[in-house]
Amino acid sequence: MLRSSPEPEGAPSTARKALVATSVAIGVIVLALALWKLRVIVALLFVAMTIAAAMRPGVDWLARHRVPRSVAVLLHYLVLIGLVALFLSFVVPRLVTEVQAALDAAHSHPGVQGVKGDVLDAIQRRLAHLPKADKLLHPALTAGLEAVKVLVGIFFTLATAAYWVFERDRFIDFVTGFFARPKRKKIRDTWQLVDLKLGAFVRGQLLLISAVGTVVSTAFFIIGEPYWLLLGIVVALLEIVPVIGPLAALLLAIGAGLTVSWHTAAFAAGALLLVRVLQDYIVNPRVLGGVVGLSPLLVLIAVSVVGVVLGPFYVLIAVPLASLIVTVMDVGVRGVEPAEAEVPAVIFSAKETETG
Repeated sequence: MLRSSPEPEGAPSTARKALVATSVAIGVIVLALALWKLRVIVALLFVAMTIAAAMRPGVDWLARHRVPRSVAVLLHYLVLIGLVALFLSFVVPRLVTEVQAALDAAHSHPGVQGVKGDVLDAIQRRLAHLPKADKLLHPALTAGLEAVKVLVGIFFTLATAAYWVFERDRFIDFVTGFFARPKRKKIRDTWQLVDLKLGAFVRGQLLLISAVGTVVSTAFFIIGEPYWLLLGIVVALLEIVPVIGPLAALLLAIGAGLTVSWHTAAFAAGALLLVRVLQDYIVNPRVLGGVVGLSPLLVLIAVSVVGVVLGPFYVLIAVPLASLIVTVMDVGVRGVEPAEAEVPAVIFSAKETETG
């Protein structure tokens, strides 16, 4: 009787490895698809963690002065609400006046020639495309639903940020529990380094926006730029968008200045360029000090890739996300020791915060 030849000893092992590899690949694909479908939630969670990282030094400082952490988080939110209320009380009325003046200018100059006429005519064309009163009901309802979604998203983000202030260390312990003991400290140090960079980035951006808004608005007021407060705030908010934002702000200021004279436009452009030079060579190195550790080229690439792949809304998280990826690659690929890495400090000393 003929006997079948015995199977090679490595066959079961090879089949098992192939099954495991296939299962892992399928799991990664399913996870990637799920994250893509839930990318808004994932982005909000990332924003919440970033906000928590920005608040953590202040919360820790208050905790060292015997203020309960829950009260410290509440105080941060009360300060935020107070600033928003102050903005609505004193700034918004002036903004409404300037916007109304811009609309009146567009209506009262239909035949103006030259660059000034082109700008005003462009505004007028946009106004002509606004829907009539009898067609506003459905858009109003849609806008109401969108406003509710925005409010829910804001509440979700702030609530998650508050919980993350308290639960971060527990979550790190949970995650590191799946790794071998020798690797746990490096993972924890890497996580804390990313947290410190994100927090310093947010605090630096807030300082930068406040400073740029104040300086630019004052400069525009002095040179006679129309809608100086509105433009100053817009220029400051455009600082959030790396690379593209400052360029858009420059074009906007020149366009508004040309509605008065080319001298005003030139002065406005000069003021913005001067602010940019001071920011790039003095403020950023001394205040932000390479907070996220990214080169300008890498920032431009990150903004472009995130904008194309995810959409314009996600550009706001492009720099923090790139900083996270670069930090992880530095530790995992280049062998950088996260505990010895230079820790950025904006307002608070990051080292003292983590060790205090």
